[in-house]
Order: sequence, then C-alpha cells, then structure tokens
Amino acid sequence: MIDGPGNTEAQTHWLEDPAHHAWLVRDARLALDFFDASPREGGGFHTLDLAGRPLAGEVQELHTTTRLVHSYALARMAGREDRAGIIDRGMDFLWNKHRDPQHGGYLWSVDGNGAADGTKLAYGHVFVLLAASSAKMAGHPDADRLLADIAEVLDRHYWDEERGLFRDEFAHDWQPFSTYRGMNANMHGVEALLTAHEATGEAEYLARAGRILDFFIAGQAAAEDWRIPEHYDEDWQPDRGYAGNPMFRPAGTTPGHSFEMARLLLQYWDLAGRPEGQAPMHARALVERALADAWNEERQGFAYTLKFGGEVDNPARYWWPVTEAIGALAALIKLEGRDSDEAWYRRLWQFADASLIDHARGGWFPELDENNLPAATQFPGKPDIYHALQADLLPLAPGLSRAAEVLDKARPMA
Repeated sequence: MIDGPGNTEAQTHWLEDPAHHAWLVRDARLALDFFDASPREGGGFHTLDLAGRPLAGEVQELHTTTRLVHSYALARMAGREDRAGIIDRGMDFLWNKHRDPQHGGYLWSVDGNGAADGTKLAYGHVFVLLAASSAKMAGHPDADRLLADIAEVLDRHYWDEERGLFRDEFAHDWQPFSTYRGMNANMHGVEALLTAHEATGEAEYLARAGRILDFFIAGQAAAEDWRIPEHYDEDWQPDRGYAGNPMFRPAGTTPGHSFEMARLLLQYWDLAGRPEGQAPMHARALVERALADAWNEERQGFAYTLKFGGEVDNPARYWWPVTEAIGALAALIKLEGRDSDEAWYRRLWQFADASLIDHARGGWFPELDENNLPAATQFPGKPDIYHALQADLLPLAPGLSRAAEVLDKARPMA
C-alpha cells in the first residue's frame, strides 16, 4: 500500500514520480471495484450508498448512464478490464431505454415503466456524445451506431450555427419550452466534442469546441475578471438573477467549472496545433482566479458557488471541484512546470487523501461537513465515479490531449 499520494521529499514533480503514479492507479482501482456493484438486475444501474449498497428507487438519469460508460471505457483503455460489464450494459441501456424511438433523442430519466422525465436536455445529450466517443476508442461494436445517432440529434436540435453554441432544453416532442441558455451544457459539450474529435479525427468537432471556448473564455470570462457567468438569456446575455436547480443550475458563478474549462481550453489548444494566441494565459487566469476566490483556507476544499464579485455564495464543499482543480493544475504543470502549480497540486491531493477518498471501500465522499467528515445534505451515497477517475488517470498521460490514446498504449492499470 502506498503511504500518501506522493513522495513529499521528491525534488521532481509528482507527475514524474513513480510512487505518485502507483498511488493514482491504486485509487482508480479501488473506485472501479466499488462501482462494479452498480449494475441493476434487468438493466440499468443503481445509485450506491457510501458502503456500496444499492439505494432505493428505479429512476435512471442519462448523465449517470453515460458517465459510467465513459469512465469504464477510459479504464479499459488504461488496462483495467470491465469485470462488471458496465460498458456493454450502459451502451444497451442508452440505445434501448434512454433513446426515444418515436421522436428521436434521449430521455433525461427512465424507470421500470418507461420515461420518468422525458425532457431533452443538451446537458444529457452531450454526455451521450462523450460516451459514444469513448466507447469507440475502447473498441465497442455499438459505438459507431450511437455516435452517428447522437451527432445527428445534436446537429438537428441543439447546435446554433449562427452563435456557435448549444441550445439547452426541449420537451419530449422537441417543442421549446424556455429561452434558457447555459454554460454547463456547453462546457460538457466541449469535453464531448474534443473526445469525438480524438475518436474520429473529424475537424468539425474541434472547430465547434473552439467556438464555444472562445465565447465563454475570451468573451465572457475576460470581461468578468476571469469568472464565467453560468446562465444566459435567449440572446446570450448573462442572466445575473437566475437561480435554478441548486446542483445543475446554481446562481452566480461556479469556480469548479473554471478549473474544468481551463483544462479543456488547453486540450483544445494542443489538438489545434498550439496556435499563437492567449490560450495558455487564459487557462492560467481561470485557474488562479478560482483558487483565490474559492479555496477554504481554514478547512480546505472549494466553495461551490460565488457571487458575481467573487464573494462566496454557497460554501458547501463537494468532491468534484477538487478533482477538476487537480486536472487543471496537472495540465499547467505539463505545460510550464511552475513550482506554484506543483505546490497546489500536492496540497489538493493531500487534502483529498485525508478527507475525501474512502480508502476502505473505494471512491470519494461527495460532500464534507464543517469537521471534514462525510455529509449527505445534497448527494445520497456516492453519485458517480466520473470526476474522481479522471483526476486519477489524466495525470498519468504526459500530454495535454489524447489521454485515452496514450493510456491505451501504456496500460498503467494492467
């Protein structure tokens, strides 16, 4: 057993430290062992409690299905076989349960009786693109079918060519019911588009990702002191008074998303051939602003949301902003190797090791109370493996992009 996330005496960066690599692989393996209990008899997946037992309820949400497929595909490429058959089960469930054979597209949630929530959200649909693309790179036989279908749906209903952004939501039969526009679906759209480009080589995926990043980072973040407004009206003007679902559409700005966008910007820039411009500077500005605004110096971890001037709005400390900060700092270390980035990278892993990672059962606790003990005010159980697994695996690839391809060759988990 590796004692701690890395060698505190090492003079080299932890990204170059074999002990740190071994620790990352161990954490990933434990998490995968935990989530192997996810499959539900008859199809779909359980949400698991902190001990790995199924929680009550049959509702299966689209982002849960897709993130499991993506995560286990990434793990398979890294050398860990899918012992629970999660990729196969997830791909089948996407095609035969989430997919709407009447109107097309994918239902937000289903249960034993069919559609539980037939709303068609861009947020869920871009995760279908992510799952299909990762499954294709992992060699799944149904990936091309799913990829072709979701690409057509996104192009037909969600992509706004004039704006270069994704629209957000439709009813079951594709009737628009709101004028809401949001950053979150577009951010995960960038993630999916970049993965689709890596899986297929199609240039249009890369071009669309670049347009989205340009709007939110060079446009919105640069005008907002490197904080990204989450919510917009139909004309793509920031809606500063909006407050929706407290998890998916919280008021204000979300520093965890700044970390995510910074990493994705560097991935795009690398895939685009590292063109001259300010992408590295913009990525650093996003990361440094979020670190300064949201870090809880007393208890550690990041505040979930901020007001527009940077004051803390929701101080709750969840696991996923920590994982995304780790990913962003790993990317900056790969790019520039600054000592300050290394110090933050180590600090975050040491905090995660002490307070967030369940070393006994695997996986990460999703929320902490004031005493840095697991809390359950927002999340029942452990909601997914997606953020934490990427925090483990992406630092193992030396470059800023094509991590899946590199992991598939190196197979560090074999």
